Amino acid sequence: MPPPMKHGGEPSIWQKSKMGALMGGGVGLTIGFIFGSYSILRGGAGPRGFLATLSQYMLSSAATFSFFLAIGSVIRNDSLLPPHIEAARLQLLPPVVRARAEGATLMRARWAAERQKSPTQA
Repeated sequence: MPPPMKHGGEPSIWQKSKMGALMGGGVGLTIGFIFGSYSILRGGAGPRGFLATLSQYMLSSAATFSFFLAIGSVIRNDSLLPPHIEAARLQLLPPVVRARAEGATLMRARWAAERQKSPTQA
């Protein structure tokens, strides 16, 4: 369950990172237990013993999963941009996708400008 919000807003980046790390740690411990137990049953515990070998599998898996899920939960942001940043983006940046007719008109205008600049070389 996610931590409670302070002002009814979106969780902070630190809260997202912490939540991702905790989820990744839980998943990693479980996967480490499953694969570590299978490996021990298949190949033996080794010179360090059952508990040390199983804990090494579990901790390394938990560290890996928590690292990647913490980063992934911060990167994946489903919220919209704040209104002032969205307005600035719409005003300052050119649109990424244009209509086909607008693109064709722009291309024809550029070709006409190139023809006027350079004399015919044919």
